[in-house]
Amino acid sequence: MPFPLGITLVALSTFFSAAATEIEQTRAKDVASTTHVSVQQPDSSAHLEVPDDEPQPSGLPVRRPEGGAAGGSVHSIGPFISVQVNVGPSGANIPGDAANEPSIALDPTDPSRIAIGWRQFDTVTNNFRQAGVAFSQDGGSSWTFPGPLDPGNFRSDPVLEFDADGAFYYYSLRAGFECDVYRSYDGGATWEEPVFAYGGDKEWITVDRTDGIGRGHIYGIWNAQFGCCGGALTRSTDGGETYDPPLDVPNNPFWGTMSVGPQGNLFITGLSGIGYIVVRSSNAQDAEVMPVFDQVTSFSMGGGTPFGAPPNPGGLSGQIWVATDHSDGPTNGNVYVLATIEPFSGGDPADIMFARSTDGGASFSPPIRVNDDPTDNDAFQWFGTLSVAPNGRIDVIWNDTRNTGDPQWSEVFYSYSVDGGSTWTKNIVVSKPFDSTRGWPDQNKIGDYYDMVSDDDFAHLAYSATFNGEQDTYYLRISRDCNGNGTEDLQDIDDGISEDCDGGGIPDECEDDFDGDGAIDACDDDIDGDGIPNEDDVCDHTVLPGFINPDGSQIGDIFADCDVDLDDFGHFAPCLQTGGPNVVHPVEACTLLFDYDGDEDIDLVDFRYFQLAFTGALP
Repeated sequence: MPFPLGITLVALSTFFSAAATEIEQTRAKDVASTTHVSVQQPDSSAHLEVPDDEPQPSGLPVRRPEGGAAGGSVHSIGPFISVQVNVGPSGANIPGDAANEPSIALDPTDPSRIAIGWRQFDTVTNNFRQAGVAFSQDGGSSWTFPGPLDPGNFRSDPVLEFDADGAFYYYSLRAGFECDVYRSYDGGATWEEPVFAYGGDKEWITVDRTDGIGRGHIYGIWNAQFGCCGGALTRSTDGGETYDPPLDVPNNPFWGTMSVGPQGNLFITGLSGIGYIVVRSSNAQDAEVMPVFDQVTSFSMGGGTPFGAPPNPGGLSGQIWVATDHSDGPTNGNVYVLATIEPFSGGDPADIMFARSTDGGASFSPPIRVNDDPTDNDAFQWFGTLSVAPNGRIDVIWNDTRNTGDPQWSEVFYSYSVDGGSTWTKNIVVSKPFDSTRGWPDQNKIGDYYDMVSDDDFAHLAYSATFNGEQDTYYLRISRDCNGNGTEDLQDIDDGISEDCDGGGIPDECEDDFDGDGAIDACDDDIDGDGIPNEDDVCDHTVLPGFINPDGSQIGDIFADCDVDLDDFGHFAPCLQTGGPNVVHPVEACTLLFDYDGDEDIDLVDFRYFQLAFTGALP
């Protein structure tokens, strides 16, 4: 259903033509359109990503005081432990502040070193924010927040990244839509002076971690409509010492992210005047040439991106994510896109939708719904966030209201895929519920995004929640526990607690059974012979419910070839002639093969059913 105070954005000319309206402000309109129209450039003077409140009054400390509020800084549900990041020196919560829009960097050379940045509001009584950042040297068990990077100065929209050698980068928006990049070589404990990197609102950053010629290149993008200096893409080829003047990106994608593929190609996604797009540059990795864009692909995500929805009325319901597969397996080079979508088909007000490209971004699959709740329960799935592990596992989290029934109360949910996104594990809850509308720092939102990084063992999430009655930023290390029994999935399999018939590393009880035959999909027979056991492996003329063999074929189809023919009749005829309960033919058990009416007697009633199956007339 459409949001009463929301905007579904695929076609944006109506939205952007209103110069007095800015992207992060709620408007009481319902714009839902599948028509692709051009995006008009708005008046940047109307934008609210500017300092309109003064910093905290003179006399208060600029650096963070030690906290002591009740409620603690660690919140757990089952095996999933959320550790607060914006804490005082003793590790306790600091009352009265707010921290949202977190982003995370993880040192690939030493996973115990993690940094998280966020928008730091020293008080919820105004919306003046600074560049908050904390670091952990024990894998996220504890955090040190020494104070904002640029004390007393307005900064927003933090994005953290890391390179293959463990250096961290902090992309930060300041007033005037200009951005700087800070660097850290000690896991975020200390940061160098910032380097000017052009920029604009809703910026994002990525680093080339391949072994190709672009290794170490840093790329920054932003919304061209709200930029400082023209263009929407900058690049550093010297490790962040300098940044190239901005370049235009085709179709001006916005609210999106970037990823560098295993061949060094740069992929940019976002919304545009032609819908959802992925833009590719194959030569941005070459420092000797100016980047050009050799591919623009538009595709459907099954709906539009909600803005101003009840869980986050002053902000986005989620940004558009792109990630690439760097594994050594058959999914290497895949390009994945994830977005929070209000479906055109109706039903849920917001779902988490996933699309995949297996041809370098030239085309994308029809979107797949990751959340597995009913489609008509009016639940909001929002802030969908995507990351891909080096081994090719795809991790997705999102906020979800299915269990609370209240748009204001969400839990964080998790699902993963080990087959390139074709199938997803059952959704599990990994956080306590929280009210996303509490603790607004003079802004009606809990930010615009979360952020996540995956390694081969875990998904590392930075998110915001209100467990302490205010907006705080948390770190959550997510292990794979799809059956929710408190034990990691691979351990369940190793211990024999769970079966894994296909050897895919997912317990059988977490696999989907598309054809409803009682066997999990990964181990279903490939009835249609396409090499993939999936929902298509059902005969076109499958018989009445209950007349199904364990392999998904119909009773009477002895050879499971989706064809009841004379070969099958050669087995049926002796059973009919002999008759009687539980009579066994020399080759097969008659009642297992042909007892359509279940009376343990192969008689003329069964013969009639067999005739209908033979002609394909059975429903």
